[in-house]
Amino acid sequence: MKGKVTGIQPYGAFVQLEGGTQGLIHISEISHQFVKDVRDYVSVGDEVTVKVLDVDGKTGRASLSLKALEPNREKTKRHVRIKMPLGSGFRPLKEKLREWIEQSKREEGPKP
Repeated sequence: MKGKVTGIQPYGAFVQLEGGTQGLIHISEISHQFVKDVRDYVSVGDEVTVKVLDVDGKTGRASLSLKALEPNREKTKRHVRIKMPLGSGFRPLKEKLREWIEQSKREEGPKP
């Protein structure tokens, strides 16, 4: 649905939907990414397209979402699987750890 941002609070943005229904886009529904400040995403007077998540039957107020209409780039990332020989696990790192510690000590030099 389309609506107009009528107010902003630290916890979200208030929207007047077409037809007169009031709604709130909670800060958690602004973006798939971390939102520190709602004002970084919307301003009072902005025309927005939102998804209605729920409508409270008693108050008639709607819970809205901006992020539901945008693809989640995190979920669409491809995962690459690396095939490792059975039993290899972290053993190669463990075997190298002592060598790296000794190398680090040599690079630091003697302690006063």
